Amino acid sequence: MLDGDEHFEPAEAQENETVVKMTKQKKALSQAIRERRATPSFDGAPIPAEDLHEIIHAGLCAPSGFNMQPWRFIVVQSEEQKKRLRAASYNQGKVEEASAVIVACGDADGWRKDLEPMLYRGIEGGMPEGYAAQARNIVPKYLSNFSRDEMHGWLNKNVMIATTQMMLTAEVMGYDTAMMEGFEQEKVREVLRLPLSYWTVALLAVGHLKGPDKFDGGRFEMGHTVFGEEFGKPLK
Repeated sequence: MLDGDEHFEPAEAQENETVVKMTKQKKALSQAIRERRATPSFDGAPIPAEDLHEIIHAGLCAPSGFNMQPWRFIVVQSEEQKKRLRAASYNQGKVEEASAVIVACGDADGWRKDLEPMLYRGIEGGMPEGYAAQARNIVPKYLSNFSRDEMHGWLNKNVMIATTQMMLTAEVMGYDTAMMEGFEQEKVREVLRLPLSYWTVALLAVGHLKGPDKFDGGRFEMGHTVFGEEFGKPLK
């Protein structure tokens, strides 16, 4: 029997407090890079909205070609939608288990409507008018000549930079992550009702690890993959 001075918290409140505490266990960026693993299973505990927004904001701050920011992110959190997305992702359980899945897409037509708003913000931030005038000429000429495959390649590069920044920010904040490329493009499009100009690049699952972490797969030594000045010469 509880004394009058004791304060009883329901199990749900205790669980929520645990989640908040876990998010406070931050890591240095260097540690997060070294220790990050593709999380095999998540516990499904919810992410506070302010934490999720901080993770997403880190992606929005990423660099991009011509500063066009062609990324588009769809954040999936509902159980029903995660289940549908799992079916479009080769039935990977972590899609449904994660607290949130950030579906990272690129918009092949985004530059057409975003160029002027981007330049307006740039001019407000100190962009010279001459630079803006050059961009109005160069950007459409460059991007409109891309083939479909070239555009997808350009989107892949830009979107992955932003998604990686989100992944590492989540890790620094004490969350666990899994970057996934295993999904069916058209099925994801159908589940999320994506416009035809959208190209899905990756899924980023975010949450807290459940059970044992993934093994350390190791990395090649620097001499295997890094060269100095030209191929074949060791970096000094």
